[in-house]
Amino acid sequence: MSENDPIKVERDGHIARLILNRPEKANAIGMDGFEQLIEIFTDIDNDPEIRVVILKGEGKCFTSGIDLATLGSLIDDGAADSREFLRKKILNGQQSTSIIEKCTKPVIAAVHSFCLGAGVDILSACDIRIASKDAVFSVREAKMGVIADLGTLQRLPHIIGHGWFRELALTGRDFSAEEALQMGFITRICDSKEAVFQEAEKLAEEIASCAPLTIQGTKDVLLYSRDNGVDSGLKYVAQKNAAALLSEDIMEAITAAMEKRKPVFKGK
Repeated sequence: MSENDPIKVERDGHIARLILNRPEKANAIGMDGFEQLIEIFTDIDNDPEIRVVILKGEGKCFTSGIDLATLGSLIDDGAADSREFLRKKILNGQQSTSIIEKCTKPVIAAVHSFCLGAGVDILSACDIRIASKDAVFSVREAKMGVIADLGTLQRLPHIIGHGWFRELALTGRDFSAEEALQMGFITRICDSKEAVFQEAEKLAEEIASCAPLTIQGTKDVLLYSRDNGVDSGLKYVAQKNAAALLSEDIMEAITAAMEKRKPVFKGK
């Protein structure tokens, strides 16, 4: 990967920072960006040293959404083969957000200024979302003549509820950081871009200090329970804990409590 890639990756200890890296294009996301997300999150998922991910944007905003030039290049003559090509491209784009949600490592989105369209698709797949007070969001597709197809319609109602969501999806209107906090889309508002990045770092450090396999298991159980219901979720977590309760990290937690010190977890 190079400095000119649409997404930059920085690794520091147990934290990976993913930076949307097209500031001259307001971090608009093209097909190469979606494909790079798949590559990056595959690598992160397979890296035992990484325990948490921060996702943020370079420059003046988080993202203005999908690169319209990319969208235009997908529209062809309407023949059957062209429609099949488009279907496969949409499915590939969906994989780029699904892989964020399915990543075993928690993902924190740190948003400043605009986060529109495909940016909301990405945020909906993250675990924690925080924003600066100048942040503006929009499920913009209704104003663009397309149906949101990268995950917002499937994920965001679970986060903010159908009442709020249907208003946003059916109007395509902008909504502020204050509204996003009120509806539970974000959990914190910070005064500035710098402050939201600092807050993301604090949250990442706190998560990274916990037992990594427990954090990963918790994320797994949350997603399974959402998709399969309470009873199935309870059975699933019982099986998970039965397999994990003899871990070295649990013994470290007990020993650290007895010695009145902070535990040092190794993910074993």
